[in-house]
Amino acid sequence: MHGVKLFTGAAVSVLLMALAGQSPALAETIEGALVRAYQDNPQLNAQRAFVRTTDENVPQALSGYRPKVSLSASAGVQYLHTDSTAASGSGRVIHQILSGNNAPRAAGLTVSQTLFNGNQTANRTRAAENQVSGAREGLRNLEQQVLFSAAQAYMDYLRDSATVEVNKSNVRVLEQTLKQTRDRFNVGEVTRTDVAQSEAQLAAGRTLEQQSEATLTATRANYRRIIGNEPVNLAPGSPVDRLLPQSLPKAVELSLIENPTVTAAMYGIDVAFMNVKVNEGALLPTLSLQASVNQSYEQTLITPSSFNAAAIAQASMPLYQGGAEYSLIRQSKETLAQQRLTLDQTRDQARSDTVSAWGQLEASKAQVQSAQAQVTASEIALNGVREEAKAGQRTTLDVLNAQQALVNARINLVNAQHDRVVNSYRVLSSVGRLSPIVLGLKTNVYDASVHYQQVRDSWVGVRTPDGR
Repeated sequence: MHGVKLFTGAAVSVLLMALAGQSPALAETIEGALVRAYQDNPQLNAQRAFVRTTDENVPQALSGYRPKVSLSASAGVQYLHTDSTAASGSGRVIHQILSGNNAPRAAGLTVSQTLFNGNQTANRTRAAENQVSGAREGLRNLEQQVLFSAAQAYMDYLRDSATVEVNKSNVRVLEQTLKQTRDRFNVGEVTRTDVAQSEAQLAAGRTLEQQSEATLTATRANYRRIIGNEPVNLAPGSPVDRLLPQSLPKAVELSLIENPTVTAAMYGIDVAFMNVKVNEGALLPTLSLQASVNQSYEQTLITPSSFNAAAIAQASMPLYQGGAEYSLIRQSKETLAQQRLTLDQTRDQARSDTVSAWGQLEASKAQVQSAQAQVTASEIALNGVREEAKAGQRTTLDVLNAQQALVNARINLVNAQHDRVVNSYRVLSSVGRLSPIVLGLKTNVYDASVHYQQVRDSWVGVRTPDGR
């Protein structure tokens, strides 16, 4: 029975070694799991694609600075019959009939350039650039969510697998206890009640074992969903305290500056402000220049060919267009006010999340120490109760209760160490620094600016930068 007890302690040490910085060779580490989730998570890859679509808003806005060129051509056949009369200089009336077939053809080129449109193009470009920045912050926020979910799934599997081992070891101990109780009953040292108590405790232990195995199965499926592979030979996880701010006030201050939900809300204000300027620009005059050339053949029976070229400057000033433009201005101003309130709300939420996460981390540190002390005391108590039971000073129920108290203490330690690691990642996420660069993950970091620079100044082309 002593050997079984040591095995139970070894199951719990799966997480204890993490705090000491040990890890088995050739094992899957939490850093490796985070890399896998960062590279392969489909939700994250979909968000990266969304950022690339947002990049295209900038060249679309910049197109307002560029000329518009159109080419037209026509060809066909026509039948023409005219019957006309006219007076000559001598007073005679001339009757003229013109009839026949011809093939009219024409080709023309028109180039138009907007010179001024109330700065709408410039403001649309600035709004599009802020949309790109906001989309990147949205991507950074999702990266944090995916990395945190991966760390949590990793630690959940360690916790639940350790819990299964604790419960399995407990069943083996209870089976030995039941065997010893029956032997003692056979020689008259204990009563039938002691045997029934041992049987009941064993049944309860087997139920807990089955429940923990069912929980582990669900955790394994969640691990596969988030990280992308089956959990095999996981190394202990370690907290990331070295990357955290030194105090709660510094953490709160950092969250109000670097939390991606806050920075995304800031860019939302900039976009709303630029939209106000765009709508106000609709009330200003527009100045454009248009140049065209046209060559035609056989437009009539008596005109074999003709050529014309023109350059026209045009200015227009909107006076009243039904009032829709004024409504758009008012509406965009209300949207701007809403975005400012959203920023205040987002900051309050970021502050609250950081304070909550910090409190949970501090509590989990204390819980680990308390749980470790509880395990030590429970082991001592169990050994003492067993010795006293041999001397007839304790009952079988006392031994069973002491054994269950030790099992509960070890499971509490497993949970506390799980929470200790997860809450450190939670704080790092709340301040906006849960990223592969800060964590030092060995992976190629996705750079959203690469695609942006590839498409920003594109004038033509239907292929994406990756060749699609």
